Amino acid sequence: MHQFMNIGFDNMVAVERIVAIVSPESAPVKRLVQAAKEDGNVIDVTHGRKTRAVVFTDSKYIILSAIQSDTLTGRLDTD
Repeated sequence: MHQFMNIGFDNMVAVERIVAIVSPESAPVKRLVQAAKEDGNVIDVTHGRKTRAVVFTDSKYIILSAIQSDTLTGRLDTD
């Protein structure tokens, strides 16, 4: 059975598909997000709010969340 984590606004991601949860502030992460946008591999679940976490998946998709990366990591630890 799959375990899911809430990444904000009732959006869920399968925990076993998560590779990394990082802050969007560094230049390398910004470049990766921009390249993924150009390829159509970004899922934006921020609902127009500021991106506070970037979730990398094993399927080459990048998910943008308005929830802090520390908060998402904490949800992984408690689930």
